[in-house]
Amino acid sequence: MLSYTYVRFNPTPVAPCDSLDFPEYDGKDRVHDLNAKNYKSVMRKYDVMVVYYHDHPASNRVAQRQFEIEELALELVAQVLDEFEDEDIGVGLIDAKHDKAVAKKLGLDESDSIFIFIDDEVIEYDGELAADTLVEFIYDVLEDPVEIIDNNRELKGFENIEEDIKLVGYFKSHKSEHFEAFADAAEEFHPHIKFFATFNAKVARELELKLNEVDFYEPFIEDPVVIPGKPYSEKELVKFIEANDRPTLRKLQPHNMYEIWEDDIDGEHIIAFAEESDPDGYEFLEILKKVAEDNTDNPDLSIVWIDPDDFPLLLPHWEKTFDIDLDHPQIGVVEADDADSVWLDMDDGEDLPSVDELEDWLEDALSGEVDPDEDDDDDDDDDDDDDDDDDDDDDDDDDDDDDDDDDDDDDDDDDDDDDDDDDDDDDDDDDYDVDDDDDDDDDDDDDDDDDDDDDDDDDDDDDDDDDDDDDDDDDDDDDDDDDDDDDDDDDDDDDDDDDDDDDDDDDDDDDDDDDDDDDDDDDDDDDDDDDDDDDDD
Repeated sequence: MLSYTYVRFNPTPVAPCDSLDFPEYDGKDRVHDLNAKNYKSVMRKYDVMVVYYHDHPASNRVAQRQFEIEELALELVAQVLDEFEDEDIGVGLIDAKHDKAVAKKLGLDESDSIFIFIDDEVIEYDGELAADTLVEFIYDVLEDPVEIIDNNRELKGFENIEEDIKLVGYFKSHKSEHFEAFADAAEEFHPHIKFFATFNAKVARELELKLNEVDFYEPFIEDPVVIPGKPYSEKELVKFIEANDRPTLRKLQPHNMYEIWEDDIDGEHIIAFAEESDPDGYEFLEILKKVAEDNTDNPDLSIVWIDPDDFPLLLPHWEKTFDIDLDHPQIGVVEADDADSVWLDMDDGEDLPSVDELEDWLEDALSGEVDPDEDDDDDDDDDDDDDDDDDDDDDDDDDDDDDDDDDDDDDDDDDDDDDDDDDDDDDDDDDYDVDDDDDDDDDDDDDDDDDDDDDDDDDDDDDDDDDDDDDDDDDDDDDDDDDDDDDDDDDDDDDDDDDDDDDDDDDDDDDDDDDDDDDDDDDDDDDDDDDDDDDDD
């Protein structure tokens, strides 16, 4: 849900400026493909080695292009770090399919991750694969694990850090064994957690620190927690930090996004979107800070703050996935695995909650009353209700359809009768056409068969050059003369058609009578049904 790769492409500036010339890939291959034969020799060449342990790209075009983008980002990283004078920094790739044995020897067990080898430490990078973000993280890795505060200006800089966990201790000197234990603990968490120390008594008084004492600061919390049990061993410091490394309010940033997302509570996150540069977003962020300060002792509460400005490429995805508008502050409960979510209604930022109202909502969220799964169940229930309503509507429609069908059947019967009459007329017309065609083929004159109950017209057959016998009295005599040998088929067909027409007319009359009776019966039934329905009503 959070994965994307970013490579900065820079347009040509309007006016050249060497000071602001962002690096562009120069085409030189600097990234090493590490395998069983070369990984030891390559890694010995560098003071720091950045290794991307990646899944083997699939054979389809999309996967290949995606891997090319990732490789290009790493090439740009290697190019920038190649100019770094203090350390020799190399970049390499390990294929999870072809070089899994190499990864195992290096202690890498999680693919699609970046690892930084420095001295005897292996530091995992859990951020976006973007050239600028990765380079910034590497610079942090290269810094000393413990930063020393010597004066008030540096103290002011320390106080301005509020988005990260930080620790500060007061020690006698660099050679103090207690400082060494503090520095060893710092290496375990560097650069994810910031460690500061002072040897200046005046600075220590400003921080209200006693000798060999260490204060632990949560993000966005002004008052620190004094780590109990001074002086501390390295193990004691590490144990305390690991027990408190999930802040009440923490910020999702490009360099730590995967680390935070994987650190869910019972498979859920409480997510707050607030744009710090926006007035509404700033106001909501201040409310969040107050809530965090009031509930810093609650181990079950951890709010993840996301500033939309930090993730411009993810905004459309988040708005679509969560069905929210990120132009306004938002807070909700999100399932970490499938992104199901439920959000507090704040009326598009016009009705921001008070501290007390937000705390009440958070209590409901922690107790399970605000639950994305239950919200899905409610949606399912609504769907079931809709289905039931649809079924009822369908039943009503079926009843109406039955009534309509009866009416339609009656209408169809009437239409069928009309169609039969029309068909009879059409058949007569067709017979005339056949007669006309036959007479034309035989160079005969057209015979007009006007059988109007008593009279038949004579058919002239030119093939025999004779006048054939006319069948005049069809209704009275119904004489069927078979004159096939004398080419009098047309006359017989006319007589048969007349007889069939008479029979069809009789049948149609009978059908009409039957249909009328059926119509009357259906009408009676419908009336009875209507009466019954009225009675039911």
